[in-house]
Amino acid sequence: MTLPGADELFFRPTAPRPEHPPADPPGTEPAQRVRAPGLRRRIAAQPSGRQRHDEKITVYVSAPELLALEQARLALRADYGLTVDRGRIVREAVAVLLADFEEYGEASMLVQRLNGS
Repeated sequence: MTLPGADELFFRPTAPRPEHPPADPPGTEPAQRVRAPGLRRRIAAQPSGRQRHDEKITVYVSAPELLALEQARLALRADYGLTVDRGRIVREAVAVLLADFEEYGEASMLVQRLNGS
């Protein structure tokens, strides 16, 4: 298989284009559009649930932590049909951890982990 070169791609004919497309010869019906087998109609796009965020932080993680995060993302997609990015997983995890801290204070998972116990 060969691909066209730049001359073929950007060739402009010197003859002017007709203003109106040529009419079909009398007695012929316009061809009906037939969908190729295997092609599906595009389903209306569903909202992704993503939100615009005004603030940004940078978090450094170790290679094993990043791998665990990516494996969680893939498991959410494969097992639960949830297509989410790593940022959303991190935001949800932070929200859950902060809610736990708000409710349980000193007995929260956050305090326990930061104390090393």
